[in-house]
Amino acid sequence: MIGREMEMATEVEMSPAAKEAAAAAMFSPYSSPSTAFLLQRRVLSWAKETGSPATVRVRVADRSFILHRDPLSSRSRYFSQAMEEVSGDVELPDSFPGGSDAFEVIGLFCYGDAVALDPFNVAAVRCAAEFLDVGGLGARCDLYINQVVLQSWDDALIVLQRCQPLLPVAEELLIVSRCVESLAFMACMEILDPEQRRDQPGVDDAGARGLVGRRWDAEVVKELAARDLWIKDLIALPFEFFKRIVQALRRQGMKEKYVSPVVLFYANKWVLSKKTHKFWASTDEAGDGEIDANRRATEILQGVVELLPVEASGAVPVAFYFALLSRSLALELKEESRTRLRDQVASQLQFASADDLPLPEQDADRSVADSPEVVTMESIVSNHVAMQRQGAEAVAGLWDRYLVHIVADPKLRPERLAELIGVVPAGNRKTHDHLYEAINTYLVEHPSLSGEEKAALCGHLECRKLSHEACIQAVQNERMPLRFIVQALFVQQMHTHRAFAERSDSFRYMLSGELIPGVAGAYTPSPGCPVPTSQPLSTTSPYTDAHTSAALDGKLRARGEDDATSDYETASFRIQALEQEIISLKKTLQRHNTLKGGSVRKDSKEPSFRADAAAPVAIRRRAPVSGSCIGSMRWGSQRRCASRILRVFTRLAVFGRSRSRGKQSKCRAAPEQLSCL
Repeated sequence: MIGREMEMATEVEMSPAAKEAAAAAMFSPYSSPSTAFLLQRRVLSWAKETGSPATVRVRVADRSFILHRDPLSSRSRYFSQAMEEVSGDVELPDSFPGGSDAFEVIGLFCYGDAVALDPFNVAAVRCAAEFLDVGGLGARCDLYINQVVLQSWDDALIVLQRCQPLLPVAEELLIVSRCVESLAFMACMEILDPEQRRDQPGVDDAGARGLVGRRWDAEVVKELAARDLWIKDLIALPFEFFKRIVQALRRQGMKEKYVSPVVLFYANKWVLSKKTHKFWASTDEAGDGEIDANRRATEILQGVVELLPVEASGAVPVAFYFALLSRSLALELKEESRTRLRDQVASQLQFASADDLPLPEQDADRSVADSPEVVTMESIVSNHVAMQRQGAEAVAGLWDRYLVHIVADPKLRPERLAELIGVVPAGNRKTHDHLYEAINTYLVEHPSLSGEEKAALCGHLECRKLSHEACIQAVQNERMPLRFIVQALFVQQMHTHRAFAERSDSFRYMLSGELIPGVAGAYTPSPGCPVPTSQPLSTTSPYTDAHTSAALDGKLRARGEDDATSDYETASFRIQALEQEIISLKKTLQRHNTLKGGSVRKDSKEPSFRADAAAPVAIRRRAPVSGSCIGSMRWGSQRRCASRILRVFTRLAVFGRSRSRGKQSKCRAAPEQLSCL
């Protein structure tokens, strides 16, 4: 009768547990039949064999187990000590690893039955056996891990994932470290396997080579990561385990061109992917899903920044660094991580394109120039300039192209634009074409600028660093100040003169080559025709060696460059004098119009060529144009001004010819001196 009551009580207590265990068995393909059912049957058989009832109630979380005293106390020191203090009920603490599922295996082992271990429960059973101090079971679990789990990629991956809720006990028992080292070793073998590498593309092909020169797209990168199954498995791990595997890969000698793309794919999935962010935000039950999603992304991003290589190795595309930088602006990173990320971006700046840089969004309350994106890029470029790193010219061109994208903002002040232009020193700019494009775009979007503001912005441009096409466009650009147009016109004439000189020199060299005997493709006279005594000079002389000739050519070339520089400076002084003459001409015309009209305008800030309101009706009015533009003059005034400009350019042309004649005479004198030597 007592056994029947005990059996009924056991069935009542264990039937819900059996249902939960059956559900757990569906999760683990190795657990069949369920451990809970086996434990229930073993308790009943023990009661029938010994005739003693189950008097000990063990509570694990929200489940209860009614078991016998002798099996528990004989196999577990924890229960032996607990039953000396408490006779009936024993409640396991919340820190008990493995929960009720692991305790079922422990209970079955205490009753002397065989225990079915598998990759899904071995880590929990090992930790539970260590907690309850069950003799013999821990050694059996370690043997299974070493001989079965660590020999298979899938089993080691499953055990490592199951160790996350078992920390720090699983770490103390070296389960995590053994799985990490085994996975890293098998990943290295996967890379070194020639058959595997020949059949499918590796991480190097799917990583850096497939993303270089492309705009960052998280979904495209996901497709590339799926080509290697072992990478797909690694990036699904929690970041704590992933970080340790990456460190183990580098410690075991895997090349950086294989390791860095793995970090890239992990960050792309958990930090840069918008789908992951939406999933985290929607699954949070507390209601603050957006905050929780940003917190998770922040933790992973800070760890990823530490895993990235310090020196640029080419294994990580430049666009990835800027994608992380753009994402970090919406997150609250630690100052150390933020500084490290900016330093890494600055080291890759010379290899970037304008499309890689983060672009700000239009905001009704502030200017684009004050956005976090522009302020951050300004700080990074300033850091690059201050550190005097390589690629200064490339960074200057990149910054000018970046300015082209942001100058269209109607709220951008000219003073702020001047500050952004001054971030890069003028000497670092090899060409001013992109800077001219940025300033021209700004003038188009801001037509209300005064002449002084236009002149201040155009003062950053050097016409000598403009290409021939940009000079032509600048000469025809009516939005530019008069002084800049005249300088551009002079530089355009210099380009044209240089082009004609180069063509004439090449043509002269070609003709001289036809008359020099012994040169490949040269003209060879007939046997009956004597060679003329007067021959053109070649690049070398029979009286000088090649080194002396090369030195002479270098001196002449340097002297020509100095002459061109002095010509430009002289032209600049002449242009300033021309401006003074134009100002005096404007004042003369203004006095003439004042005497003719009988009144003087008092509200204008600068002299104008327009007639006064009190002038006769026969005088046609013109639209108000800035006084610094030639278009504000009347036709007669324009003709007189144009005549003066032409006279000045005639003088410049005469001056240029005289200088060129001086150069030619010097060039002729040089061979004569050599011949005398």
